Amino acid sequence: MKFSLQITTRDVPHSEALESHIRQKAEKLETFYPHIMGCRVVIEIPHKHKHQGRMFNVRLDITVPGKELVVNREADEDVYVALRDAFDAAKRQLEDYGRRQRGDIKAHAPVVRGKVVRLIAEEGYGFIETPDGEELYFHRDNLAENNFDKLESGSEVQFLEDIGSEGFQAKRVSTGKHHTTKGKAE
Repeated sequence: MKFSLQITTRDVPHSEALESHIRQKAEKLETFYPHIMGCRVVIEIPHKHKHQGRMFNVRLDITVPGKELVVNREADEDVYVALRDAFDAAKRQLEDYGRRQRGDIKAHAPVVRGKVVRLIAEEGYGFIETPDGEELYFHRDNLAENNFDKLESGSEVQFLEDIGSEGFQAKRVSTGKHHTTKGKAE
């Protein structure tokens, strides 16, 4: 383990087995994000006067470059269940943080508005004019509502622009009442 690990227990009996379990879980976190700088684990039994049985609270504070990730988990009766849930949540946060750092987060294409300028009904395709005057091909299979037969030239649509085998084309085309870029209802 290349990072510092601090384990604190409050109102929980400390045991070598528990500490060893925490160390194994913490060490495994490095496989999901190798640049962890520190990890604090706090296990406690919160004082809940009307609660039957024992409740365990586990808090993880994981220091990574530029940020601190925090996880809180509670479990009835079993400290190992609370630890498992907390470390699973930490694993997901570390994976997400690593993806964001690498720029692997998928960016959504912006929705574009346009109007149908030509339809080749017997072939099942048409062309949409974009706000900047370009014409994009679309196929009937790219209509979100599957209503190709109701389209006509001049119909207002919104779509996602995508690259296809023949160049840019419109995908996920939808019709209906759309707001123009000026914000007025059509």
